[in-house]
Amino acid sequence: MPKWRARTLNSSRMDRSAEFKKWKAQCLSKADLSRKGSVDEDVIELVQLLNAREQFFTTSSCAGRILLLDGGINGLGVQKQNCCWLLVTHIPCVKDDMMVALKKANGDAVFKFEPFVLHVQCRQLQDAQMLAVRSTHGLEVPLSHKGKLMVTEEYIEFLLNIANQKMEENKKRIERFYNCLQLALERETITYSHTKIKEKNNPFCTHKKKRNPEKLRGKCIPEENDKEPENDDDSDPGINVAIFPKDY
Repeated sequence: MPKWRARTLNSSRMDRSAEFKKWKAQCLSKADLSRKGSVDEDVIELVQLLNAREQFFTTSSCAGRILLLDGGINGLGVQKQNCCWLLVTHIPCVKDDMMVALKKANGDAVFKFEPFVLHVQCRQLQDAQMLAVRSTHGLEVPLSHKGKLMVTEEYIEFLLNIANQKMEENKKRIERFYNCLQLALERETITYSHTKIKEKNNPFCTHKKKRNPEKLRGKCIPEENDKEPENDDDSDPGINVAIFPKDY
């Protein structure tokens, strides 16, 4: 790769990094617009872990919650944007609270358990696989239709027991995810440090010495030895694209 091309890529990488850093600062300085108005306690450490890394920042998160929504139901399920939130809790729920909330329903009340979800902006393409992290043990059950309760209190209590169990399992999954992510990030840091050490000690990362014209004068140089190395950019420290395989 020509040197000018390598330098251009390196410069472009620095521009993207600065732009991402500015974007991150702007997003994290904004007010929390969620209904709760703050990060859920069970994911605070996870959010802090990600936001402490220069290549990530979080845009939204939920540690898991139990919901009772009142609105219309279509073939795609309940639409939260066009419904009334009768109850929302991020801790285990009791039947009495659910029954009080159900009395306020005028449409199609739906009971939901929503597990942990986390949205992350990533600076590098290979990290974008974790752009959205979701758990899969959700629950969604209709309870009333046009204000009329369609199930028994016994069944509602049964659903709450299931949802509360899912809430506890959800906390365990968050903890496992945090531990695995922390380990992965630590390994990435170690790998990056080793790469920088190898790069520093790599003899190909030093400037190529100029040929001594005095030594070459009067000598016949074979054609194949007179050509510049094919990977000439290897001789220029800090611009070799191969040094930054994860950035492209």
